[in-house]
Amino acid sequence: QVQLVESGGGLVQPGGSLRLSCAASGIFSFNVMGWYRQAPGKQRELVAAITRGGSTNYADSVKGRFTISRDNAKNTVYLQMNSLKPEDTAVYYCNAHYSDYAYGTDYWGKGTLVTVSS
Repeated sequence: QVQLVESGGGLVQPGGSLRLSCAASGIFSFNVMGWYRQAPGKQRELVAAITRGGSTNYADSVKGRFTISRDNAKNTVYLQMNSLKPEDTAVYYCNAHYSDYAYGTDYWGKGTLVTVSS
């Protein structure tokens, strides 16, 4: 079945950068791929999303700092995170959405932890 595997999380200093990757298998034509995050004590929230055609949207809290991109040939989505802040600390989850004329499904990765701390 479908698998989404995240990588790139870790510990970074405030002001630093990380690049997250999500490699998908099982479906090669996801309509939308994106990143969500969940911080301790908070609900999971959308960080960024991108369509197959390259249209993007971002949470207000990350605009100007994060950039989402995708490589359709590799079936991979990326999240470049710059100017990281302690409040960016969270588990980041890859999401992929597939739909056709009569069916739609969301798939989720297991998550990768990003910790921003001195």
